Amino acid sequence: MKEKPLLIHFHMHHRKTGVTSSVENVLPFLQKDFDTYVYGNQVLWDRYLSLKELKKKLREYDQIIIHAHRNQEIQQALWLRFLGYRFKLIVSRHAATKPSKFTLWLMKKADVRIGLIDSMKELPFEISIIGHGVDTKRFVPKENIKIPQITQPNFIMVAGRVRPKKGHETFVKAFIPILKEHPDWAGVIVGKIDDQKFVLSLKKLILENKLENQFYFIEETRAIEEWYQGSKATVVPSHSEGFSLVCLEAMACESICLATKDVGVHSNVIEDSKTGFLFEAGNHKELTEILNAIVSDDHQLTTKKARMYIEENWSAEKEADSLKEVYLRSINKS
Repeated sequence: MKEKPLLIHFHMHHRKTGVTSSVENVLPFLQKDFDTYVYGNQVLWDRYLSLKELKKKLREYDQIIIHAHRNQEIQQALWLRFLGYRFKLIVSRHAATKPSKFTLWLMKKADVRIGLIDSMKELPFEISIIGHGVDTKRFVPKENIKIPQITQPNFIMVAGRVRPKKGHETFVKAFIPILKEHPDWAGVIVGKIDDQKFVLSLKKLILENKLENQFYFIEETRAIEEWYQGSKATVVPSHSEGFSLVCLEAMACESICLATKDVGVHSNVIEDSKTGFLFEAGNHKELTEILNAIVSDDHQLTTKKARMYIEENWSAEKEADSLKEVYLRSINKS
C-alpha cells in the first residue's frame, strides 16, 4: 500500500481560466498529504499523467481521489469508473448560472460536490462550500511598477474575459468623463476577448469620445500580478460570477478593488469604503463617483487592511486545508 493517497485533478480545457488558477494555487499545499497529479493540460504543475499513466496509477493505489471541475472531466471520470476503476469522485461547481439537467445528473454521480458561494447550497443535493484562495506569496504589493505598454503614469484596470456579462461597458462609460479631465490617467482592459462585436462597440464608444489614447486592450497574460501591482485600482464590474478570484487577487496586491454588490463573493470579502468599494451592477454613474474619489485621492480606504484580510481569511493554504478535510473524509467513509 502506498504511504499517501493518490489525488488527481482533471483539467481538460484549451486555455487557462479562473478554474486553472484555482487548481494551481492549491496543489503545492496538497502534495504534503497526497501524491498529487494532473490529468489534462494548461495547469502549471510538474506531475502530469497521460491516459496510459493514469490507468496505471489507478491500479497501484488503494485510496484514490479524482477531482473534476467541468462536465467533460466528470464524464471522463465516470467512464473510468464504468471500466472498473475504483476511486472517490469529487466535483466542483464553478459557475453561478443555473446548471442544466445534464450537469445536475453528472454532479449527482459524484461522491462529494463542492460549491464556491452560499447560493450554491440551493442545488438539489448536499454540497460543501469552499471558496477559492489566493497565492499570497505571488500576489503581493510592489511599489514603483511601470508597465511599458501604458503611456500614462496612472491607470485603473479590469481583468478577465471580455464579454458583455463581465460589465466592461459599465467601466468604460464610468471612466470616460473622468479621463476627459485627467490626461495622465488611463483605463486598461486585460483579458481574452470572447466577443469581438462587443469589443468593437466598446472601441466605438471610446473613439466617439476621442479617448483612444487613454484606453488600452491587453491580451490575456499569466503575469497578471504585475498589472495589479502597477494599477491604482481594479474594477470588477461583472453582472454575474461563480466566485471572482480577480477581486481577491487585486486586494492581495493592494490594488483598490471596486466590485459589483451581491455578485459572486464580492460582498463577502469587501467591507465597503474600508477594504474596497461596492456598486450596483450596470450603474456607471455610481461607479463614476467612486472612480472620481480614487483619481482625486479623496477616500479613507487603506489597502493594507484589505491585504491583511485576504492573508487571514482567503489564502490558498486555507482553501487547501478545507479540500484536504473533504478528501480524507470521502476516502475514510465506509
